[in-house]
Amino acid sequence: MTKALGMSGEAQAAAYLESKGYKILHRNYKVKFGEADIIAKHGERLIFVEVKTRKGDLFGQPYEAVDARKQQKLRAIAMSFMKQAGVELPVRFDIISIISSVRGHDISHIEGAF
Repeated sequence: MTKALGMSGEAQAAAYLESKGYKILHRNYKVKFGEADIIAKHGERLIFVEVKTRKGDLFGQPYEAVDARKQQKLRAIAMSFMKQAGVELPVRFDIISIISSVRGHDISHIEGAF
């Protein structure tokens, strides 16, 4: 996957979430041990979103790339973010899976993915 495809997918995911009433707090939130693609707030809940974008499904669905190691890393990033921001809210981890093709973009939002 090219960096441009990934950035395009993250922009599409952020616009999708905003259209659903989510407030985007951060994009590409970095800490020394990893990065969260999108941190959003929906109601009184923090949502940490991993975005996976592919040009097709030849190698499986994009969301299948979020393995146990990546999930653990996102949990640690969430803890770090809340500690740094001084907030304690319920947390949810979502995956937005995007398949981009000449026909357009197929966006799949998996709420509470892990």
